[in-house]
Amino acid sequence: MAGAPTPHHPTTSPQAVASNVQLPLVQQPLVQLPLVQRLQQARDLAASVLDSVAFSLLNEAEAMAVLGTVEDLGRRVDAARVASAADIAVRSRRILGHESLAYKNGATNGTDLITRLTRVSSREANRRVRLGENVTPRLAGTSMLPPYYPAVAAALTAGSLGVDAAEHIVTALDTVAARVAPDDLGTAERALVASATGAITDETSGLPGEGFAFPADLVRGMAGQWLARLDPDGTAPNEPVAEPRSTVGFGLLRDGLYPLRGGVTAELRGIMNAIFDTYLSAHAAPAFPTEEEQARMDAGDLIPGAEAAAHSDDRNGGEKRADILRGVFEAATRDAGTPTMGGAAPTVMIHVNQADLAADRGVGWIDGVEAPISLTSVKQALCAGGFQEIVFGPNNEVLTLSTEKRFFTRAQRRAIAARDGGCTIPGCTIPAAWCEVHHVIPWHLGGKTNIDNGVLLCWYHHHSIDTSGWQIRMVKGKPEVRAPLCYDPTQTWRTTGNHRARPPGSQQARPPGA
Repeated sequence: MAGAPTPHHPTTSPQAVASNVQLPLVQQPLVQLPLVQRLQQARDLAASVLDSVAFSLLNEAEAMAVLGTVEDLGRRVDAARVASAADIAVRSRRILGHESLAYKNGATNGTDLITRLTRVSSREANRRVRLGENVTPRLAGTSMLPPYYPAVAAALTAGSLGVDAAEHIVTALDTVAARVAPDDLGTAERALVASATGAITDETSGLPGEGFAFPADLVRGMAGQWLARLDPDGTAPNEPVAEPRSTVGFGLLRDGLYPLRGGVTAELRGIMNAIFDTYLSAHAAPAFPTEEEQARMDAGDLIPGAEAAAHSDDRNGGEKRADILRGVFEAATRDAGTPTMGGAAPTVMIHVNQADLAADRGVGWIDGVEAPISLTSVKQALCAGGFQEIVFGPNNEVLTLSTEKRFFTRAQRRAIAARDGGCTIPGCTIPAAWCEVHHVIPWHLGGKTNIDNGVLLCWYHHHSIDTSGWQIRMVKGKPEVRAPLCYDPTQTWRTTGNHRARPPGSQQARPPGA
């Protein structure tokens, strides 16, 4: 087809792919058989070859060659799946009435018929139909019109373009098709197909990566770049209804988690990325020690790399981003400018049975949330936020309600924040505004709620302080920490405190057991 890219990718020798494989004999030439029988025979032949392959016994070269060849075969089959599903959907249009293929076979519509015939999900059936409508020839009366995206159609049919990459290209270009000149749209289509297949065309000649086939995920990014080039202004200012808006909601509880649903605009994504990247990458880049740090290392007071190791906890990137988001929200609840509700700052109400708390068992419950929380989280909330004691009668009536017993006051928190500067655990970059105040001697063991018994910990280190191996103690009103054995074999107590007004040289290690 004119203008369609020609794929350039290495081919694999059949001997390298299916060595020592006995192929079944074809009793009759395929070309002499009806179409369905030819497809069935091709299916049986492919199944026989695939069943005979022992993947774990292949050498490395054969394993890679088999992967590529199977993928080539799968792409050809996927293209036929898309075209076949689109054809069934056209034959099942409601406008055909009793002549609709779906109606004749007792199905409600084309999707219903496809799912019955193929046993795929309705989502997958709709996905194939949507793509097929754009990449298959269209019947108009007695005439056959070309596909809306001929370059994508040609590459799909040739087996050089996968369905996922084709879907990225078509979905992206469809968003601007009505506002872009057909020639420009065709240029973008051919360039994207060339990038996805490794073809060399006039659109990609001389560009970086020319002749290299990019994975589907990168093709999606390239499609976004083409959109910006084709339609640099995006949605016009007089189209506020079509302007994208961020939205966030919660799904139903599943496996102890509430799925987040929604999406954010590019601007909000950039803001969120800036916050996440700042704290996730704090120790990603190599850094040289300052003169003070070098002096402390020379004196044996600082173990090189220990602080960075302390930050390498077992959370993955998504879990760390969730904890950063938690810190942002908790800081907002403590901010004086946050609106109040019922005369008080936003407050999370947690209910726990006193007997369960004393026995260190059971769970807690949050107002408005049907899922329980662990007792560890309950005790952490008590430590940081305080409590009110309610006594119920035999008929569940309230007998007494104590006054609110808050632990650390706003003034105490400010003083502790000035002393610690952020999370007390070395290597953690969470700022003071996002931290909670932790009782070094637990409040339920008689620990006092004063500055000399409080330290700042981020939510993660507060939540895991009893199990992570980190130990904290107070010496002359200042916190000292001892790292887990795997980080510090010397088990030395070390002073912390990141306030910038600290006199130089005031951090000194104490001998073990001091």
